[in-house]
Amino acid sequence: MKKTASVLAGILLAAVIVQPASSYAAGSTDKIDRQLQQLQQQEKNAQAQKNAAEADKKEAQHNKNKTAQYLEQVLANIEVVGSKLTQVTMELSETEIALEKTKQELEAAKKRINEREGLLDTRVRMMYTDGFVSYLDVLMASADFGDFLNRADSIKRIIGQDHNIIEEQKQDQELVVQKQAELETQYAKQTQLLAEVETHKKELDAKEQEKRKLIAQYDADIEEADEISQEQDSMLVDFATKRSDLEREKREIEEAQRRAAAEAALRQAQERARKAAEAKKIEEQRQAEADAARAAKEVESSSNTSDYSYSENSPTPSPSPDSTPSNSSSGGSMLTPVDNYRMSSGFGTRVHPITGKIKKHTGVDLAAPQGTDIHAAADGVVTVAQWWNGYGNTVVIDHGNGVWTLYGHIRDGGIQVKPGQTIKRGEKIAEVGSTGNSTGPHCHFEVRINGEPVNPVPYLGW
Repeated sequence: MKKTASVLAGILLAAVIVQPASSYAAGSTDKIDRQLQQLQQQEKNAQAQKNAAEADKKEAQHNKNKTAQYLEQVLANIEVVGSKLTQVTMELSETEIALEKTKQELEAAKKRINEREGLLDTRVRMMYTDGFVSYLDVLMASADFGDFLNRADSIKRIIGQDHNIIEEQKQDQELVVQKQAELETQYAKQTQLLAEVETHKKELDAKEQEKRKLIAQYDADIEEADEISQEQDSMLVDFATKRSDLEREKREIEEAQRRAAAEAALRQAQERARKAAEAKKIEEQRQAEADAARAAKEVESSSNTSDYSYSENSPTPSPSPDSTPSNSSSGGSMLTPVDNYRMSSGFGTRVHPITGKIKKHTGVDLAAPQGTDIHAAADGVVTVAQWWNGYGNTVVIDHGNGVWTLYGHIRDGGIQVKPGQTIKRGEKIAEVGSTGNSTGPHCHFEVRINGEPVNPVPYLGW
């Protein structure tokens, strides 16, 4: 009777202990679920802000590219106009030289005109002083026929000379007027063209300054969007960390709850078996003992279940960036997530293949054909399985002790796991793609310690 009373007291005590624990566990998990929902909403808000910043950055980059192209055209036009300005200036200088030369020619022509006018005036004065003598009188006064011919020839030359003087005088006068008019017209046109070209160049210079100011503004917008994106990135990492901690706490509570329930079931089965044995109910005793055995296995199973825990092995030397291992079973404590890869980019500072800016590369890029399997590097629980910023489609696995691995640029439809899912080392989690900020199919692989990216090479044992 004492033994029976003792067993009953033990069962009652266990029931008293288990029931509050179960109620506390249920209340705690509900609270964690609410916190997880709040985190999920905060993460959505952060992601929305991140997407908005990325959209603003994309728009600013697009406008910058358009403005830069327009600026290139403006600069090309400035170069053409500059060449035209140089040409017009040279032509204007040549015209000024020609004008100076023409001025000298005009002065000479005017001098010739004056000289001819003087000669003609002298002849007129002589004719007026001496009186008019006809050419016939001169011929008739010849002494003989030879003198007649000489006089006739002299008269012919005089007449021809007078005609030439008058003709040359007329031509020089016309030349002076024509040349002066042509050069003045040409000079006026070139002066006007020079003014127009200079005005055009000033307009282009103003446009150049305007476009450079716009580009500077777009650069500022891009930088601001980058700052917002980085801030949201940090927030998303914090949210993922908190979510991972809450999910771990929830699992621990649920495991404790299952263990308490299994222990209570074991005690109840053992008590039924004892009572059946005392009452000599063989079949009922056998069934109760079987139930007790099953409950004992559940207790043993729940007792052996512990949260995953990552511990880093000693790192081994890393290979050159272009090396291609024959398989993914490296000597490190983590498994290389992609088979038959080519490491297209290592960890550390590099020139970004898209932006062209010098930036830290937070992981390693394992280039492989589209659709190649991606495996978990170590045991853990999935905390992220969605589109994640510039990483595109991304999976993040929490391995415990603050260690994460990240797998980015997964192809659309290539994610094979869900948040909260427990994963074993080597299990397929995704497929290689080129989503997000990517120039070709590859798996971007990161190792993070307490949210901060570290060189993954020692963890992979390359």
